[in-house]
Amino acid sequence: MSLRLLADIGGTNARFALQEPGQSAFADIEVLACADHATLGDAMRAYLGKAASRGLAVDGLRHAALAIANPVEEDRVSMTNHHWSFSIEALRVEQGLETLLVVNDFAALAMSLPHLEENGRERIGGGLELPNRPIGLIGPGTGLGVSGVIPAGERWIALASEGGHVSFAPANKDEVAILEALWGEYGHVSAERLLSGMGLELIHWALTGVRKDAPSITGAALDGSSPECRRTVEAFCAILGSVAGNVALTLGATGGMYIGGGIVPRLGRLFTESQFRARFEDKGRLSPYLARIPTYLITEQYPALRGVSAMLADHVASQQ
Repeated sequence: MSLRLLADIGGTNARFALQEPGQSAFADIEVLACADHATLGDAMRAYLGKAASRGLAVDGLRHAALAIANPVEEDRVSMTNHHWSFSIEALRVEQGLETLLVVNDFAALAMSLPHLEENGRERIGGGLELPNRPIGLIGPGTGLGVSGVIPAGERWIALASEGGHVSFAPANKDEVAILEALWGEYGHVSAERLLSGMGLELIHWALTGVRKDAPSITGAALDGSSPECRRTVEAFCAILGSVAGNVALTLGATGGMYIGGGIVPRLGRLFTESQFRARFEDKGRLSPYLARIPTYLITEQYPALRGVSAMLADHVASQQ
């Protein structure tokens, strides 16, 4: 049985893997920098060429699935956080594939949530996970992903969402000052404008008047060398808690609320000791409802690949 190609494509990196149908393990996982390749097709060919040189049988590859950090609503996909733009059908033909499934990356990540092992997640705060209930997902990275999964009998249905672009709502005077500073720059200030790598930089600028890159901010906050950077990270985590609570209320996510993306896992104790959980629950009359919902940090290394694998398997089976 021929291998299948899987990918999780963000604004910065593209993660590729091969998988044999019916198997849970991935083969030959590799992360490529998007900026190193002119097109998505070039990146796919580069990965498959390297896999072939390592002795993997990719010549008979017929089915592929890509999770991408972008809305996927029609044949043409133009990435919001990168310059790649492509036709799904043209890319399928170009790559010589029978099936090319392209889905929103956070829909794929959401599809993995019901199947995460305990060692693939870390609980943040209290709450009680209810079985067969909606599960929510939020993840700050290059942008802000929002999704969830809804139970449907024996299956789960993933939601493709652009909830990261909802309007930011401040909850204290510091956040009002942040909003006022960014209104002048951007007009509409979305949750993604703050809950992303660039968001860390904008929060820091709005609070201090100083421009700093995100790695420098998190590094100085973690080593304790900058109270200003610590304040920035604390504001970031608190805002994330409020927005995650909004998503949980919207979905009725009594099956749990998960945090993914590339930023939060790097924050370590700054996140676990932050106001995230308190702000998650801080919803006035609905606070007791939020207090019952558990929150988890995703720690599995490549969960979106697992989700997109399940989506491809369902798609191929439905075509037979």
